[in-house]
Amino acid sequence: MHAFIQVLTLFCFLLCGCWAKKPSNVSTPNIIIMLMDDMGWGDLGVFGQPSKETPNLDTMAAQGMLFPNFYTANPLCSPSRAALLTGRLPVRNGFYTTNGHARNAYTPQEIVGGISRDEILLPQMLKKKGYVSKIVGKWHLGHRPQYLPLEHGFDEWFGAPNCHFGPYNSSHRPNVPVYNNSEMVGRYYEEFRINRKTGESNLTQIYLKEGLDFIFRQTLAGRPFFLYWAADATHAPVYASERFLGRSQRGRYGDAVMELDSSVGEILSWLRALGIEQNTFVFFTSDNGAAVMSGPNESGSNGPFLCGKETTFEGGMREPAIAWWPGHIPEGTVSFQLASVMDLYSTGLALAGLKPPEDRALDGLDLTPVLLKHPHTHQNTTDRPIFYYRGNELMAVRLGPYKAHYWTWTNSRDELKKGINFCPGQEVPGVTTHIQKEHTMQPIIFHLGRDPGEKYPISVLTKEYQDVVSRMSPVVEQHKKTLLPGYPQLNMCDLAVMNWAPAGCEKLGKCLKAPKSEPWKCDWPH
Repeated sequence: MHAFIQVLTLFCFLLCGCWAKKPSNVSTPNIIIMLMDDMGWGDLGVFGQPSKETPNLDTMAAQGMLFPNFYTANPLCSPSRAALLTGRLPVRNGFYTTNGHARNAYTPQEIVGGISRDEILLPQMLKKKGYVSKIVGKWHLGHRPQYLPLEHGFDEWFGAPNCHFGPYNSSHRPNVPVYNNSEMVGRYYEEFRINRKTGESNLTQIYLKEGLDFIFRQTLAGRPFFLYWAADATHAPVYASERFLGRSQRGRYGDAVMELDSSVGEILSWLRALGIEQNTFVFFTSDNGAAVMSGPNESGSNGPFLCGKETTFEGGMREPAIAWWPGHIPEGTVSFQLASVMDLYSTGLALAGLKPPEDRALDGLDLTPVLLKHPHTHQNTTDRPIFYYRGNELMAVRLGPYKAHYWTWTNSRDELKKGINFCPGQEVPGVTTHIQKEHTMQPIIFHLGRDPGEKYPISVLTKEYQDVVSRMSPVVEQHKKTLLPGYPQLNMCDLAVMNWAPAGCEKLGKCLKAPKSEPWKCDWPH
């Protein structure tokens, strides 16, 4: 329906002669990054999901390039999003905690910190080439005024600063606000409904409309644009609109996947309708692995991989990824390049004809040689390592087909007794440990080609093991030697900084009284 209305609007513009000249300058292509929330590698039909819920994403892959070896920078939402927009590991950009060893941390309402002003985000760089940037959906890089998107390079925003947890009693914890640019226009569970009993919510449809409208306006104006479309329907509590509820074979989670897939299809169709598909680079991925601890009703599939969200096993870090750019990216191709969400920063700059900042270390690579099949210009992409961090600790490293674990940990036995299990049905003795176990002197090594599920460690007595260690050790040593950690932003919490009175609340009569400030060190249990 959205696509029909938009095409009808376009037709009217054409009849009126109001249509801007079709952009032809591909030196500054439009950029769209679609970042899903807790969607697993195994949720896509193209990766083997038998429920066939993703026909549009499967078509996108057939028309573009599939990346089976694509990774996030952290197995949790906030740090991975910070990494995408800065091109830097969370331990560099400050999205980690030192309150405990190897602890996952994020940005709940009580967090004091957020994205540092010292970081240079992708939209800030793209402004140099005249790009207009919009984020639709979940921000998650801090909710206090100085941390919001419009303070960090985005020109427009429709969405929320935090997860859609709730509903809350306003006297103890406020419901999370939804913003239109710099002012709130309502709150989750109030103006923006999510029915916890049925799972019904029209938020994905609202986010779709916002994205389509932004694309339309910028195309009319002839301006290059960056759309960061960060829909969150697959994050618990999972939701879908009435039209999609009950349609999938996987329950409510599958319904949410089907609606997101449909939305992707509408966005790609809209680019074609506007005639800008050959001038628009689109990349689809997820922020971390499926939250299998919420399963099976509110989590997805990580395919053949071990464990899920919160862990540095493959299920927590390897993501679905598709690149689409008709006329530029060869159709129906598969790249086994080791790639990272941080590469989207460097790649976005390269597409816009911009040089990366020279005053800081970047962890992402420019993937345009891979995407455009220019092997002679490869920037040593074949031998690049993937670093698996959990908080302030380097847990594992992948180099080629091999992965070495220097630390292992799922979650504590105390949590396990409470029913919180990051690896349900996947216990691997000595690997999925429930205490933090160090293996620095003798890392656990897997060959991910032969053993993608990390079930069969290579024997330390073999020549293969010794050869891998001899290749891995210098990479790890060099990384640690040159690493300069950023100031940790996720250490302090305070109930007084929650979303009590966001900008615009007075116009809606939605301002709430904040409690007295009593900061404390955040407790991150895993």
